[in-house]
Amino acid sequence: MTDTTRRFFVSYAGPDQAWAEWVGWQLKRAGHQVELDRWDWQTGDDFVQKMSLALQRADAVVAVFSKRYFAAERWSGDEWSATVAMRGRLVPVAIEALTDDDIPALLRNRLYKGLHGLDEPAATAALLEAVHGPVPPAGPVAFPGAASPDADTVPDPQRPRLPSSVGLPEVWSVRRRNPDFSGREDEMVQLRAGLSGGHQAVVQALHGMGGIGKTQIALEYAHRFASQYDLVWWIDAEQADQLPVRYTELADRLGIAKSDAGSEANAHALLQHLRTRHRWLLVLDNADQPDQIEPWLPEGPGHVLITSRNPDWHGIAHQSDLDVFTRPDSQAYLKSRIPGITPEQADLLALDLGDLPLALAQAAGVLRSGMSLDRYRRLLTTNTELLLQESDVRDYPAPLAATVIIAATRLTDDGHPDATALLRLGAFLGPDPIPTAWLETVRPRLTTIPGDPDDPMWLRNALQHLGRFGLARTDFDTFQIHRLTQAILRTQPSPEQAAAIGDDVTTVLAAVDPGDPQSPADWPAWASLTAHLATPHVTTAVTGQPGLRAILLHATHFLIRSGLPRAAHGLAQALHRSWNTDLGPNHPDTLTCAQYLGHASVDLGDYATARPIIEDTFVRRRRVLGEDHPDTLHSANDAGTALSYAGEPAKAHRLHEDALVRRRRVLGEDHPDTLNSASNLASALGELGKYAEARPMQEDALARRRRVLGEDHPDTLSSAGNLASTLHALGESAEARRMHEDTLARRRRILGEDHPDTLNSASNLATTLHALGESAEARRMHEDTLARRRRILGEDHPDTVNSVGNVASVLYALGEYAEARPMEQDALARRRRVLGEDHPDTLSSAGNLATTLHALGESAEARRMHEDTLARRRRVLGEDHPDTLVSFNSVAVILHSLRLYPEAVELLQDARARFLRVHGVHHPDTTQITRNLAASLRAMGRRHEAEQLMGRKASKGKRRFGRKRR
Repeated sequence: MTDTTRRFFVSYAGPDQAWAEWVGWQLKRAGHQVELDRWDWQTGDDFVQKMSLALQRADAVVAVFSKRYFAAERWSGDEWSATVAMRGRLVPVAIEALTDDDIPALLRNRLYKGLHGLDEPAATAALLEAVHGPVPPAGPVAFPGAASPDADTVPDPQRPRLPSSVGLPEVWSVRRRNPDFSGREDEMVQLRAGLSGGHQAVVQALHGMGGIGKTQIALEYAHRFASQYDLVWWIDAEQADQLPVRYTELADRLGIAKSDAGSEANAHALLQHLRTRHRWLLVLDNADQPDQIEPWLPEGPGHVLITSRNPDWHGIAHQSDLDVFTRPDSQAYLKSRIPGITPEQADLLALDLGDLPLALAQAAGVLRSGMSLDRYRRLLTTNTELLLQESDVRDYPAPLAATVIIAATRLTDDGHPDATALLRLGAFLGPDPIPTAWLETVRPRLTTIPGDPDDPMWLRNALQHLGRFGLARTDFDTFQIHRLTQAILRTQPSPEQAAAIGDDVTTVLAAVDPGDPQSPADWPAWASLTAHLATPHVTTAVTGQPGLRAILLHATHFLIRSGLPRAAHGLAQALHRSWNTDLGPNHPDTLTCAQYLGHASVDLGDYATARPIIEDTFVRRRRVLGEDHPDTLHSANDAGTALSYAGEPAKAHRLHEDALVRRRRVLGEDHPDTLNSASNLASALGELGKYAEARPMQEDALARRRRVLGEDHPDTLSSAGNLASTLHALGESAEARRMHEDTLARRRRILGEDHPDTLNSASNLATTLHALGESAEARRMHEDTLARRRRILGEDHPDTVNSVGNVASVLYALGEYAEARPMEQDALARRRRVLGEDHPDTLSSAGNLATTLHALGESAEARRMHEDTLARRRRVLGEDHPDTLVSFNSVAVILHSLRLYPEAVELLQDARARFLRVHGVHHPDTTQITRNLAASLRAMGRRHEAEQLMGRKASKGKRRFGRKRR
């Protein structure tokens, strides 16, 4: 790299890629290094991270300004921040006329070079002047009226053209551009990179199911990059034997066809012509017969773009497997086509439609004609085929239902009964990938699949035909049928055929053995199975099958343990509704389902709904199974946990204590259920403020779980996290930090970043870091946990509200009282509504808000709130509970600030005696309240008592009165 070489990052909007290529080529030609936004990045790369790294490497950013560049949906806050942060090294060039309204205010004052309307030499000069700055002439100045010669005397066919320098190619046969085209920018980048990557003929095949948008991408590519070609010709290649005729039409347009030569001779003449011609693009649309297309593929320095349902282009073309829209692309499309649709509505509709572009286009047309969104979604469930026959989408030849039925009919007519049967069977499973191993295992027992059940190649052959007709997506060991294709196909069989297929579905699912639903190592297999079992039409079909009840219950348990309470609740609710009617409320399977329904409701934070379900199940099991039955003891454990979450730790303690005694006697000391009861009893002691009693129980439970279950078992990690929290409460924050860090690292590795247990560890570690004075890192972690909990659990979940309070506490510690106040008010309001006025967590929010109000100078309201909180805590938690003692201290702080020193001293003396009894002399809370008492004594003039209390001689130094938030 020379001293004058610089690194440039070229930022552009997807539709302006041809401009970006031209800018990049000119900069490279000038001796610089260039990285194009997205061009040099791989699918799956984190966009914001890649942009950030590119900006760090770059000496400057060349931004290709256009109206598309500033489209609102293109930019996230992170991207804008990254670009605006580069303003000192930002080189903007405009490729179209822009007004102030087109440019964001942050960049409005930035001068930019206009390239639009210039010929190529002038545009090149303007670009280089923008990059290098104005350069005075080194020699004689040319006469202004003279033509500007191009520096290149020999044209380079690989050199990008200035997009505005030409109109459409001189040879052009492509239908009009789709004005509603949106999204697919990553696919467009990959397609352009693939086609422009070689000097000889490059053949690129886009393949995928019908309605996925293959033709639309090819059409947009042809229009977007028209300036880079001299010849662009669109050919309908569905009937491969007509290809010579279509080539003859192009040959005639080029003037090389001979009227008496015949189509094949003229087609060969065209192929020979293209060998020596540069800058041409042929689009072969709907080319589904690779073996018949291959002999007619041209050679030479041009591009061939094929669209096909058939994935078998190996050895013929570079392949791109086109998938459905990403969810953001679906949402953006729906918002652009349906005015007024909310992001949440767009997300739900996109989910219902499986992000399939044709289905989205049809839905937009129907909804714009006056149908309500709710009615459309209902009809999509009950009348799928009828609804998907409605279409006024001009750019697709047939509505989705017709497309699917035509393809399925062709599959049958071509004589592939095994593929047709497999398609129908797959339609009655879920829309997620179907492991081929499931079918191979049970092939001899499937009654609807014809042919030899011992044929080892039947599945491979059947899937090959499904892929060829675009009816299924096939991968290494799975195949997948789109949910709308499934819904349409499920309407085709007769009732008798549907019943037989349903029996085969049951056979397939019953044969799957994913392993232990509580073991993270087996969770991928359970996730694959549960995705099908939890699909509504599958659930409805199999709930009445006795042979599937056990696996359905295990699937629900897996969803709970893997941190998917919403899915668990949905499946448990559907099963319980059916079994409660068919089997009765006291059937063991119904009761187990009720147990899981209550557990899932707790995990969703819906304690009010969970409690009666759990208590009813407990009562029924005691009556039906007896006091000591393991299932009854499960319900006893759940009832105790429900009481804890409801803010009744004393009742919870009694239930957990009784369950532990029974489980020890029935199951033994080391049984996982016994250890669960021991852990829960210790947690109840902690909720009662009896941390010293809880500690040895938690240490014992942790040691046993490590020995019985292993270091990394989720239950072992729960014990480690609980013990760490108890150590924190006992003032041993350094050891608590070490344990929390280890537990968090293990949970991230085993459970994932977003599992509720992982988020609990992150929250607990941040709280400990805050106590150790590392407020900045604590704030970062609490804010990250809050964002994840909002996304995963929702705004009102108690854990989310807990994170709101944690962030507020850090803000308070940093002195940002005004920022903390609205967060605390929000947390208090939500806890009052969700948990009730007297719940311990609600009282914590009230106390914290009062402390902040005091810091903001609103002492009267702070005093009222602290006194009310103290009264409630005395009644709910008792006089000696640590949270009650915090309230004693908080009221005393207010009294001290109001110079009511005698009242403050009286409260603090009582509270200190209780702290000493509960925590001991060395606990940080005891130390803090001792300091506060000394400060109030000193303020009364009782300096000697204060110094005796602190154990040191009198000092003239001023001490701050301490506050404790909880």
